[in-house]
Amino acid sequence: MREYRIETPQADLDDLRDRLRRTRWPDPATVDGWTQGVPLDYVQELCAYWADGYDWRRCEAEINSWPQIRTVLDGGADDVVDVHALHARSRHEGALPLILTHGWPGSIVEYLGVIDALVDPPDPADAFHVVVPSLPGFGFSGKPRVPGWGVERIATAWAQLMDRLGYERYGAQGGDWGSIITATLGTGAPENVVGIHLTMPLADVPPPEERGRLTPEEKRAVLDSKRFNRFGAGYSAIQATRPQTLGYGLTDSPAGQCAWIVEKFWDWTDCAGHPENTIPRDRLLDNVMTYWLTGSAASSARLYWESYGKTRFDPVEVPTGATVFPQEMRRLPRSWLERRFTDLRMLNHPEAGGHFASLEQPEVFVDEVRTFFRMVR
Repeated sequence: MREYRIETPQADLDDLRDRLRRTRWPDPATVDGWTQGVPLDYVQELCAYWADGYDWRRCEAEINSWPQIRTVLDGGADDVVDVHALHARSRHEGALPLILTHGWPGSIVEYLGVIDALVDPPDPADAFHVVVPSLPGFGFSGKPRVPGWGVERIATAWAQLMDRLGYERYGAQGGDWGSIITATLGTGAPENVVGIHLTMPLADVPPPEERGRLTPEEKRAVLDSKRFNRFGAGYSAIQATRPQTLGYGLTDSPAGQCAWIVEKFWDWTDCAGHPENTIPRDRLLDNVMTYWLTGSAASSARLYWESYGKTRFDPVEVPTGATVFPQEMRRLPRSWLERRFTDLRMLNHPEAGGHFASLEQPEVFVDEVRTFFRMVR
């Protein structure tokens, strides 16, 4: 285990600006709005700001204000990955260790705005020691060199990480792929995990004769999931089948990498039609930078090749809490979730927010995490 700091070579930032200024743009969409993808004028505006107004050193300093480590994890196999993690210990005695796991196209940036509130809350009884790893192949973690790094192996590696940090009893929280990994961690290490909190809890769809009667709101949520599968899941089909091919374009073009990611912040957030209505422009680009600077377009997409459509929905018996925001793309009925999460102690539905909960609604997110873990500390 080694201490770590991000130190981006200035040459990398100069190269980024040069590439942005030389972008070869496509023609505009034949319709207004976002139905064919991110509008050309918005991507051009965003990339012009990225080249001439954005300051990565600000974000780099923010990340470096928290202790970081890198450590080699094997996830129970011969191949190893050098995993990067923020590790912020609370000053409060009795703080509960908590591992926070992001997904795609997120990163550790999702949690920068909530770490302080979790580590040093008004009531010391709510304090956490916070661990925020970058997924293998994402951000400042190393890239797997062989296949096999799917959600089960990552969950095994997370158990190894927490053990190496000296935590025998801890909680876990996650969204997107982080929800799936966190649930798998709860299944694989129930003797260590005191409880899990999810913002995108998933479970098998029951057969028709076992689905029970749904409320009108639950019916709308199921229809929303079907619409997402029809109109919003094209990215996942590409990443699950041809991540290497996709990687050539995104690794070479910062404008392409930016558009590929920012579109999801438009589609998956509660943003009233524009991503910057809910997430500041600088924060959007902070997240994009974790992919661009590390060249992780292909390696992050490979998680879909490893696990998309292959995830097991084994029963989870550890105490579980869930907070499902109204613009989350998959919102399952409680009765379906209870079939998998056999000790579902909390299921809340806030009035606003979407897929990137800790970025969109940081105060609500923190309150929900505190509320659940008070039940299981």
